[in-house]
Amino acid sequence: MKQLALTAVQQRRLERLAQEAGRTPSAMLRFVLRDGFDACEEDVRESRVADAEFAAGHAVSHKDAMKHARSVIASHDRRQKPC
Repeated sequence: MKQLALTAVQQRRLERLAQEAGRTPSAMLRFVLRDGFDACEEDVRESRVADAEFAAGHAVSHKDAMKHARSVIASHDRRQKPC
């Protein structure tokens, strides 16, 4: 198996990302190798924002979200039908 060497900058970036994600650097490395640093950092940022919104009580239940989506679709369908 080939060995992988990270630069010091990449190592610090991996460690910081792993800490933000609540993972170990070795666990995070698997995702970084698959998706890249930028995508992983974006995913972690978005997850943290979503967690904060949920904790602040800004969550919507799946049932309510689906009810709203169906209402929007039905409203759109009614407007599209010819008179």
